[in-house]
Amino acid sequence: MAGIGRTAGVAVTGTYPDAVPHLWRTATPALVAATTALLSSGCGDGDRDPAPARPVGTVTLDLRQPGQLVFRQGGTGPTAGRLAAVRLSGPAGAPVVTSPDKRTITGTSCVRVHAAGGTGVCLTVERKAVAQTSAEILDGQARRSHLFPIEGVPSRAQVSASGRMVSWTTFVEGHNYQSKNLSTRTGVFDRKTGRLWLDLEKFKLVQDGRRNWSADLNYWGVTFTRDDDRFYATARTKEKTYLVEGRVSTRTMRTLRTNLECPSLSPDGTRLAFKKATGDPSRPWRLHTLDLRTMRETALAEPASVDDQAVWIDDRTVAYGLLRKGAAKSGTDIWTVPADGSGAPRLLLADAYSPAAIR
Repeated sequence: MAGIGRTAGVAVTGTYPDAVPHLWRTATPALVAATTALLSSGCGDGDRDPAPARPVGTVTLDLRQPGQLVFRQGGTGPTAGRLAAVRLSGPAGAPVVTSPDKRTITGTSCVRVHAAGGTGVCLTVERKAVAQTSAEILDGQARRSHLFPIEGVPSRAQVSASGRMVSWTTFVEGHNYQSKNLSTRTGVFDRKTGRLWLDLEKFKLVQDGRRNWSADLNYWGVTFTRDDDRFYATARTKEKTYLVEGRVSTRTMRTLRTNLECPSLSPDGTRLAFKKATGDPSRPWRLHTLDLRTMRETALAEPASVDDQAVWIDDRTVAYGLLRKGAAKSGTDIWTVPADGSGAPRLLLADAYSPAAIR
């Protein structure tokens, strides 16, 4: 079914190869509350706005320009929650922000962002009586090219290295990945063909040689390989999480191993950064990397529990958002840590969230 509408010249839907047209469904009170909490504190809104900026709405970004860190601006005031960018520099393995106080802050509001290959994705929530979530696809100049109404509270988003494939995840029930009543929706959009899959659960999952027909299947945290067909993601069923490998062309997936969440593929395609459940309620997750050739896991030097889909700044370094502890220190910052388990975490950018490195 082809796209069914346009707003100000922007495509509102894509092509639905195996689904009926998607209509926004009314959010439950729990989802409205979770969205409000997410927007107000849990996703980058802190206690200050340290970055001087030009008037909101007059600034544009070039998502094709390498050497940038794209992110969601934190703090308070008119720039909080906006799509932003800073310049990156430094020796390989030790990236730094050249001028943290010189942030380019746009007028685009996002809860979760990611960008690569001249394409961006911005998950937005329209704050009104009934919260309405959308996935905005951005072109190389950070202008909206497509807008998809989606269901739930924004959680994860990634763009493939080429900029062709875009994915996102929302919470439909539950508000974190420890929730027993967890229900997610993970969508995938192919910019080249215009095909849109609003729910990865429509794909076939093979586990131990058999198709898994479980009604409790949930997926999140998609990351694409360079061929823009193969991908990795997290699946959860029967209260266990799995790393799955899939192909868009065949709409199939297979399980690879257990206890691996929010995978993110390295630029060289050899490793996955991920979070691993520890079983410790005081520190539920720990960041790791997985060597895809040897299947050897390496624990990273970040001691805090990181509930994020970490991204790669380069082949040696991963970055992630981390919530500050304590009421007087509320907000989120972006940190980095070496991907080989050595070193120590370093603050990359204060009052920021949802990073993506343009390489």
